[in-house]
Amino acid sequence: MKAFAKKPDVDLSIEFAGIRSPNPFWLASAPPTDKAYNVERAYEAGWGGVVWKTLGEDPAAVNVSSRYSAHFGKNREVLGFNNIELITDRSLEINLREITEVKKRWPDRALIVSLMVPCVEESWKAILPLVEATGADGIELNLGCPHGMPERGMGAAVGQNPDLIEQVTRWCKQYYSKPVIVKLTPNITDIRVPARAAMRGGADAVSLINTINSITSIDLDNMVAKPTVGSQSTHGGYCGAAVKPIAMNMVAEIARDPETQGLPICGIGGISNWRDAAEFAALGAGAMQVCTAAMLHGFRIVEEMQDGLARWMAEKGYRSLAEFSGKAVANTTDWKYLDMNFQTIAHIDQDTCIQCGRCYIACEDTSHQSIAKLIDASGARRYEVIEEECVGCNLCQITCPVEDCISMVPQPSDKPYMSWNEDPRNPFRESA
Repeated sequence: MKAFAKKPDVDLSIEFAGIRSPNPFWLASAPPTDKAYNVERAYEAGWGGVVWKTLGEDPAAVNVSSRYSAHFGKNREVLGFNNIELITDRSLEINLREITEVKKRWPDRALIVSLMVPCVEESWKAILPLVEATGADGIELNLGCPHGMPERGMGAAVGQNPDLIEQVTRWCKQYYSKPVIVKLTPNITDIRVPARAAMRGGADAVSLINTINSITSIDLDNMVAKPTVGSQSTHGGYCGAAVKPIAMNMVAEIARDPETQGLPICGIGGISNWRDAAEFAALGAGAMQVCTAAMLHGFRIVEEMQDGLARWMAEKGYRSLAEFSGKAVANTTDWKYLDMNFQTIAHIDQDTCIQCGRCYIACEDTSHQSIAKLIDASGARRYEVIEEECVGCNLCQITCPVEDCISMVPQPSDKPYMSWNEDPRNPFRESA
């Protein structure tokens, strides 16, 4: 087994909901964790844990061909990934045997088994002892699959119903003695509702997000979406870098909800590098699951993830993930509590500006006309911020292709903090 190199005074090991792992990077339940061959190669590469691809009752699910599509950037960079694959199409007996063998060979790595069976107590009562006998460290309830399985009363059909979430979680806590993690669907209005239901049912943790309903592209010659099965298609589950902002918001909503205070969170959604992982941790995640990045770049990406996270932690003086997990939660609030008297103004560093004019065009055409285009006698261009017109919206900084060329400078003010909740003009303000 591979030895883990650790940076001085930095310990990447975690204990998440009672499950120990040498690092916080786990492979999510998906094709990369479908069989022993993949899982053992992942462990050899350095992954701290895996969530075995979702098991169900026999007969096994039947998958279609093709199954994947993508949303591409200009240079064919995969921004988002879509799949219409179902749970494992291998028999329950084969999966259980391989899980048992892998856990025996890799006792120091986290191994969680994803499960999805009909929303009937007898179905859960039957499968849970079989999974417990494998020696796996815990289970993850797949209550979020957005395609195929909801049509059978499973997946998101359960994850969108708080009463069913609570009931299934209770069954699992009754018939299984190890940690129960509930995986939540993002295809819902308020993510706090299913998280609260899972907690009421006795969940040891939640993981999120599962994939988002999506259609990534249309074949305009044949007028059918991708991926195409014969002459038809369907919506699938969207994941990858594009979903990271959505996932982080939902993680933060649960982390700062008083009703789910202290509920361990495993972050999932667009985690592609160490910085993504650190950001999820800052919003309260105690472990992170990765899928799309591994599918696009292979298992070895975990080496850079570990190294980058360890170096950053050493630089900041953090000795463990727990020392900064959740530190950004207190600074995340509702819009109505933001300081309406706080002001920033854009500043252009003329030494690094390449005079491309993108900031000017964006501001002039779509924002507040607060950047002046100056042309001297020689015809040279120069862009300057009109401070009295700038509202500090950040658009110029975002469109600028030169990193740190445009900065947002906080302005001194003698006005006290005032939120919309305190503004006399707000008819809905809360009493002190």
